[in-house]
Amino acid sequence: MRTTDNNGGTLLKNLIGFKNLNIEDLSCIANKPLIDLQQDNPDFLVFPQSLGQYHDDVEKSHIFSLDKEKLTTYNLMGFVGRNSTQLTISSRFAKDDNNDYFLHYMLQKVFSINLLKFDQTRNKENIWDFLLYLFPYFLKKAYSQGLYKAYRKVEYSDAHVKGTIDVKRHIIKNIPSTGKIAYTTREHSYNNDLTQLIRHTIEYIKTQPFASGLLTNDSEVRDIVNNFNFVTQDSYNINSRQKIIHANFKPVFHPYFTEYNMLQKICLQILRRDKLTYGKKKEKVYGLLFDGAWLWEEYLNTFLKNDYIHPENKTGKHRNYLFKNFQSIYPDFISKNNPKKVGDAKYIPLDRQHAYSENSERATSIYYKTIAYMYRFSSDNGFLLFPHQKTSFFEPYTIKETDGILKKIGLAIPQTSKSFIEFVKLMGENEKELLTNLSN
Repeated sequence: MRTTDNNGGTLLKNLIGFKNLNIEDLSCIANKPLIDLQQDNPDFLVFPQSLGQYHDDVEKSHIFSLDKEKLTTYNLMGFVGRNSTQLTISSRFAKDDNNDYFLHYMLQKVFSINLLKFDQTRNKENIWDFLLYLFPYFLKKAYSQGLYKAYRKVEYSDAHVKGTIDVKRHIIKNIPSTGKIAYTTREHSYNNDLTQLIRHTIEYIKTQPFASGLLTNDSEVRDIVNNFNFVTQDSYNINSRQKIIHANFKPVFHPYFTEYNMLQKICLQILRRDKLTYGKKKEKVYGLLFDGAWLWEEYLNTFLKNDYIHPENKTGKHRNYLFKNFQSIYPDFISKNNPKKVGDAKYIPLDRQHAYSENSERATSIYYKTIAYMYRFSSDNGFLLFPHQKTSFFEPYTIKETDGILKKIGLAIPQTSKSFIEFVKLMGENEKELLTNLSN
């Protein structure tokens, strides 16, 4: 089945692919916090991957709600499935089922991928291709800690015994006597199950028509790939892929090589995606999801960072305090120059003003928090940035009996692009228009 994010509630019978629906599978996914689904299902990936660690409430989100015959989606985009039931959630700005240019564009910007050759096909599994975008990013993060080194069992047969004698293998290989002894030893090596898994993933990506450029367009990625190829060259064998996959089912937890854990997960998902898609593990939830709010905020930072500070609650970078020495706050954006401007990124459709203006709880999360930030930084200029269909959106609100102005600014998302290259060009023009609206 297919739907979009923030669909406002759609009748199940109106969803594309409704005839393939298994309501029991759907009910096992609906109305459940992400953190619970991820803990119970190791083949389920969500980004950002730090659910619940930084009090950002992403872990409390539901993929969708199911109430009688209506399915309601929120900010999550991607693909989720259980047994034979599969649901793709595209961005609400997708031109059609075939071209979700906006989601691909944000992913490429956030993960610093220069890949203009992009063509989607009408295939319910193409959401897995997003994993290929993530691979170079997490490969670089892992390699920043160095090449992964681990103990591995190595078999020898020579006259220089330095390990445990393998009697069975010795009888098979060295009887009658050849002057050699078969033995095994543990060696600390760069050539191990994990680096072999990474090598197999690299070789798999090279076979994908549009994704092979992921490994060659970036000089840093090219160098890293060459290093993994070098350390695994003696034992890499494409026929041993399933054996290597099986050897990596146990997650890597190392006090120093911490970044390799996520890289291992992504490699396994890439190499096993066909088996995961067709539900080889019965009753388990599998999939790949992105939090639209997180992705939208990180995307905006890619072209606002020259003029605005982007505090990070996940790292504590640019932390501020509401009171003198306590109550940490992290506005999404704070201007570097005076007079100060402060703003928040909102992925929800803010142009639907009537849906929020009379709801005090919703208004608290949307408007009041930004106004509090304005007061904290002695600013008369606040803004809310959201994606908007077709045309740009600009609507100022004057805060009564003050000089303060809170602006809703919508970034236009093209809806008529005939190709991804054309979409990228139009988005660049719209980003410049948004910067102009911010500076006025």
